[in-house]
Amino acid sequence: MTDTEYVNIWMRPERPARGPRPAYSRAQITEAAIRIADAEGLEAATMRRIAAEIGAGAMSLYRYVPSRDDLVELVADRLMGEIDVTGLPSGDWRADLTRYADGMRAMWLRHPWIATVHRSLPGYGPNQLLLIERVMGVLDAHVSIDENLGLLAILNGYVEGAVREEVSQAQEVRRSGLSESEWTARSLPRIRQVLESGDYPIFTKIAMEARQPRLGRDDRFRYGLERVLDCIAAALPPTNGPATAGPAATAHRGGRQDRDDRPREAGTSRSRAGA
Repeated sequence: MTDTEYVNIWMRPERPARGPRPAYSRAQITEAAIRIADAEGLEAATMRRIAAEIGAGAMSLYRYVPSRDDLVELVADRLMGEIDVTGLPSGDWRADLTRYADGMRAMWLRHPWIATVHRSLPGYGPNQLLLIERVMGVLDAHVSIDENLGLLAILNGYVEGAVREEVSQAQEVRRSGLSESEWTARSLPRIRQVLESGDYPIFTKIAMEARQPRLGRDDRFRYGLERVLDCIAAALPPTNGPATAGPAATAHRGGRQDRDDRPREAGTSRSRAGA
């Protein structure tokens, strides 16, 4: 399909202005795709499989979803709708962003195949737009729109990276056929060898002193998230008050010059919150 022929899926009317009422809906097709992907991965969610799932003819589904890219867009937006942003912004930016990050992580863990979704450009579906409005609204009163985009990119990058690693490790453990404790124990002989060599003092410090690697998955995620939120706190103007900033942010501000007061530029956000 050429650029001149392309029409964003959200700009295509789901029901024709005339003619019989459609037998199926995009929502039905999207939900069927997600059920198949949850069971077997996104690649298994072909139009043929989806059609069999809902009792339709495979070719007839292209009347509702013209291409594979459109299906991926519908699925990705539907998953973003699982992140509960009701009541955001609440006035407590740190609590709001913590809730958003926890919700995004939970969605990824429910649907780990989302790591295989490749979307080079945002589609601006309704759930994505809602996330942009609610999540970026949390910091909108405190920073410029460009700084808001940058800070949310840092937060999203942390969540996505942490959950990708969490999902990847869980898959590796499953493939090994071992329990998680057995999988961990398999590395102990090599760790002892490295420690006894005396050649790797930083690794030795990690193995002997670091608390983070010994945390459970939830606590490890929260530890990293708190560090990211401390960095965001350091970027906010001092008028937010000490109650909203973590200890690391307060210490960081001590050596920080005052922000300039340039007016914020108006414009349309291109944030990909939650994508």
